[in-house]
Amino acid sequence: MATTRKDRFPRTGSAIPAVRMRRREFIAALGSTAVAWPLFARAQQFALPVIGFLNSESFVTWREEIAAFHRGLAETGYVEGRNVAVEYRWAESHNDRLPALAAELVRRPVAVIAAPGGTPAALAAKAATQTIPIVFLMGSDPIKNGLVDSLNHPSGNLTGVAALIVDAAAKRLQLLHELVPAAQLVGYLRNPKNSTYAAAEIKELLEAAAVLGLRLLPLDASSQGEIEAAFAILAERRAHALLVGADPFLIGARKQIIAMAALQAIPAIYPFREDAEAGGLVSYGPNNSAMFHIVGGYTGRILRGNKVADLPVQQVTKIEMVINLKTAKALVVTFPLSFLGRADEVIE
Repeated sequence: MATTRKDRFPRTGSAIPAVRMRRREFIAALGSTAVAWPLFARAQQFALPVIGFLNSESFVTWREEIAAFHRGLAETGYVEGRNVAVEYRWAESHNDRLPALAAELVRRPVAVIAAPGGTPAALAAKAATQTIPIVFLMGSDPIKNGLVDSLNHPSGNLTGVAALIVDAAAKRLQLLHELVPAAQLVGYLRNPKNSTYAAAEIKELLEAAAVLGLRLLPLDASSQGEIEAAFAILAERRAHALLVGADPFLIGARKQIIAMAALQAIPAIYPFREDAEAGGLVSYGPNNSAMFHIVGGYTGRILRGNKVADLPVQQVTKIEMVINLKTAKALVVTFPLSFLGRADEVIE
């Protein structure tokens, strides 16, 4: 109902002191606001920039790699808790959670998103924002996956690191064939929930298997129980060698996979040197920690004002072969001298 002038400004004597009291309270409040505003502005001035960190696995999986990320960040002058804050979001092997986690970081909001969690994390971050800079790490082609238009001059808000992990899959199969020439059926452990990467990797492997005269046995696993089931199929089908796919979930399940390969005495080749260091027979691929280090450096440079377009996507072309002789002795596997001679590192 509309109010009249009389309603808004009552003329009764009892109301006048109340009006005066409200005016005095208003002036006092105005004075306190004048004092509080500089304090608030000063607090805002010293607020730390925030990095959003998006990963498809867990901190436990990437403990060493996270340390490498922070070393790269520190080289640009940023140390967590001192002059930068980091908001971590872990999908815990559930890629379907990544879009919601990415959206949380965007709402936060954060100054930059580091997404070193493979292709699923990069795609989730891209879908969540077209303005916040994103630094990805992935093992497949970022152009084919629609993340950037150019490696040298990435457009939009994404740049990062692209490793030749998919391209190295065929070489891993060849090395496994050299090591176990009698094995005609080779198991291939993959995560079907990382469909983009798995599709690219198996394409390379099927072509290589045809050239080598091998049969490939795809084994799907996206949980610990499915890994056990995959090894049961491996034994049932009498496959005598195993190639482990380069997937974040399988990296997180590294200890379980290595232990089961040892239990079944099956020679296996892995995608990262960290696998051989953890007891895997042989690994062929890039250094994960080195790649996280690059992501940290790029994240810090963006915080310092570098534009995404001026930070080319770095292609990691250095591939290392690491051999674990302790595991070889336990599996009664003998490495040919020519094989040993090509190793970048031999763990004894």
